[in-house]
Amino acid sequence: MAFPISAALGLIPTILDKIIPDPAQKAAATLKLLELQQSGDLKELETQMSAIVMEAKSADPWTSRARPSFLYVVYIIILMALPMGVLSAFSQETATAIAEGFKAWLAAIPSEMWSLFGIGYLGYVTGRSYDKKKILEAK
Repeated sequence: MAFPISAALGLIPTILDKIIPDPAQKAAATLKLLELQQSGDLKELETQMSAIVMEAKSADPWTSRARPSFLYVVYIIILMALPMGVLSAFSQETATAIAEGFKAWLAAIPSEMWSLFGIGYLGYVTGRSYDKKKILEAK
């Protein structure tokens, strides 16, 4: 819903150019429009941050630790590039063999499992977004 509003707000200055001939009035209208747009963006950011904070403070361990745990796995995989870089300086063949082994390990996971993971993750994100929206609307 935010995208169409943002797109519409982006068109308004060109419309103002055509319907308000006085430059001072046009500048005042444009300034007011920018203030409204900024306050809307800040409110949207505040809503997103409050939802993240509520999720992190949740008493449910699955809710409060799911996202950080997934990110830690990604961080570990990225950080493994450092020792692999050092290893490649000493033994290019060993580093290449390890990278090929990791690639083969990931390729061995059936595509159905990747699809199931994607659908499950999408469902989780959609469900959490719905829950957060419901909680924020109740406040």
